[in-house]
Amino acid sequence: MFDFKVIAQSSDSRARAGVIQTDHGVIETPVFMPVGTLGSVKSLSPEELVEAGAQIILGNTYHLYLRPGCDVIDKFDGLHGFIHWDRPILTDSGGFQVFSLARLAKLSEEGVTFQSHIDGSKHLLTPGKAIEIQTCLGSDIMMCLDNCIQYPATREQSLAALETTTNWAQRCKQAWQETENDSNTLFGIVQGSMFKDLRRRSADELMNIGFNGYAIGGLSVGEPAEMMLEMADFTLPLLPQDRPRYIMGVGTPENLIELAALGADMFDCVLPTRNARNGQLFTQNGAINISNSQFKEDTGPIESGCRCYTCRNYSRAYLRHLYMARELLAYRLNTIHNIYHFIHFIKEMRKAILTDNFESFRKDFYSKLDN
Repeated sequence: MFDFKVIAQSSDSRARAGVIQTDHGVIETPVFMPVGTLGSVKSLSPEELVEAGAQIILGNTYHLYLRPGCDVIDKFDGLHGFIHWDRPILTDSGGFQVFSLARLAKLSEEGVTFQSHIDGSKHLLTPGKAIEIQTCLGSDIMMCLDNCIQYPATREQSLAALETTTNWAQRCKQAWQETENDSNTLFGIVQGSMFKDLRRRSADELMNIGFNGYAIGGLSVGEPAEMMLEMADFTLPLLPQDRPRYIMGVGTPENLIELAALGADMFDCVLPTRNARNGQLFTQNGAINISNSQFKEDTGPIESGCRCYTCRNYSRAYLRHLYMARELLAYRLNTIHNIYHFIHFIKEMRKAILTDNFESFRKDFYSKLDN
């Protein structure tokens, strides 16, 4: 049974620490959730994710519906069994991928008709279908189907997307209730683009429907970072204090610490995995590019004091060699470090909130970046 409690609150910001209870285990917040779009966090095994400290991972409804499909996943009693992961899973609704990846997507009140980016086959994703697929996946936290639009968007476009999102949220909740499954929960997604009054309206309408958690969508879609933070700063206090608050698809370590300061609890982003495959590795003093020639004979780890598997066992020189040679091991070892870095960073942030030292932690974070 899903449950959430706030157990600590910063005295000089809106940062907070909480605990989410799910059927597949406890999630301590703030939390960073690695993205496992196709049923895997790219290049990593579940055991490596556990060693890195991952409490929960994401799966993608759109991708898993198209391939391998629910007929396959059903044979394993859901995504947990299929991918050998016994901790919580959050699945997004697939709406963002329909609009960003699918060919010839056509929106209607019923849902969205699209052609698969894989084989061109035609599909209709409705709120009910999104819940049906996520029920097949057996995720602990499901997301409502929403209409996420890119930036910039006109007020007219943003209002239309908001109205669609509210309509679909109502239908998603009804479909979810009809499953009579109390082993998972459903989150609503606030939209409204960069218009504060629309963000307020969206939050109010979703709260009237009633969800066990609320996400803020439509951020980090091309807008300046300052605008993203401004919209989050405005929207987060509108949401219930006794529910988890999830910022979708964000972001850099700087984003995470600023959004946590504003009261966000949950984060996901492909940044640590994608950048690892491009040779960018995160450290307390900022990111480095392992392809740089200065690391050719560097005998030290990526980051001194880091306890990830990669830093405990391999040098920068070896990692550069692997990356320059395009050896597959490079992507795995780089990703292990980046995932560990993000998760460890959030865990240290949580400790600071629990001891009411969040602002000191924040200042120390920026001081290390400056050095």
